[in-house]
Amino acid sequence: MRKSIYLFIILALSFETISGQLRLWNLEKLSRAKAENPELVEQIVKNADKLLTKSVSSVMEKNKPAPSGDKHDYISNAPYYWPDPADPNAPYIRKDGEANKEVITPDKKNMGAMTNSVIDLALAYYLTSDEKYAAKAVDNLRIWFLNPATKMNPNLNFGQTISGRLNGRGRGAGMIESYQFVNMLDGVELLKKSTGFTKIDQQNLKNWFEEYLNWMMTSEVGNQEYNAKNNHGTAFDVQAIRYALFVGKDNIALKYLNDFPMRRLFAQIEPDGKQPAELARTKALHYSVFNLIHILDLCFIAKTMDVDLFHMKAEDGRSISKALEYLTQFSGKSISKFPYNQINDWDGAQINLSLQLYRADKFFEKPVFEKYYKKNMDKFAKNKTVLLF
Repeated sequence: MRKSIYLFIILALSFETISGQLRLWNLEKLSRAKAENPELVEQIVKNADKLLTKSVSSVMEKNKPAPSGDKHDYISNAPYYWPDPADPNAPYIRKDGEANKEVITPDKKNMGAMTNSVIDLALAYYLTSDEKYAAKAVDNLRIWFLNPATKMNPNLNFGQTISGRLNGRGRGAGMIESYQFVNMLDGVELLKKSTGFTKIDQQNLKNWFEEYLNWMMTSEVGNQEYNAKNNHGTAFDVQAIRYALFVGKDNIALKYLNDFPMRRLFAQIEPDGKQPAELARTKALHYSVFNLIHILDLCFIAKTMDVDLFHMKAEDGRSISKALEYLTQFSGKSISKFPYNQINDWDGAQINLSLQLYRADKFFEKPVFEKYYKKNMDKFAKNKTVLLF
């Protein structure tokens, strides 16, 4: 396959990191939001109002620490692992696509609540210029990342642990849980104009992400995720690039971006657009779309680096567009028309596909996929995606 590939070399040898620059969201569209989408803006502000009286929980708020003995270490359990019915004392066994709700840990839930709060509060601050939203967002960032008594240690050594396996250590797959920081950091950029987000806060947050990035690149867990051949490997690269840009490590961001077409795109997407590693899952449509979410995220990030990742194409036809085109044949169809497994949430996967086709059209002068997502626009009219991209 490597011999048949011709790709346009990324000539992003240098670029300037612009302070306060968004990497995913469309600031121009966001600035027009009050005039173009007042209902969604109103909903975001209402959500932010509710958050003003809520305090986010830290990693300290769990009954028992990680195997390290340090409650500052994040810990979660692998969602697709269950007790062995043949032996309740045996290590847990995998049931791909079947989430075990009994293993949900406080840290995973609380980290999700924190990142969502920062995003909603930062958006409300930008849309209203009201400092109260920024102040609350910064408070939440301090709780999770900065305050010595409550902050998370910058590692995921115990992410997606499995009962009875690895002596309680985490796995590379657990790193998918920090992916939500990628979007959150655009919210952080919006907060930089706030009087309440001090230079000390900003530097300390940068220091935290610099430590986390270093852990990603040097730890055994990080190496596992980097070497993953599916959406996990993709997500690793997106995180590494985004965090490197945030902390000013442009050379690291460029390294991963330059490797991305050959290492991820053309290794994961077939000439006909199939993604074999994702189609092999029990939720094949979900994971095919999930991988494309990460890929499109990187396309938007790369655009801020003056790199057109979206239109890169291999000589044998492998491309992001081809992967999207392959999935459009199942858009709006019943699950019976899908030749792979999707054991649950077919409708949710359909909506996510529509959202990604909507995002993909931002890379064309004229819409290419509109007929596939237009029919679902009413279903995600209140989704922040339509405001941010």
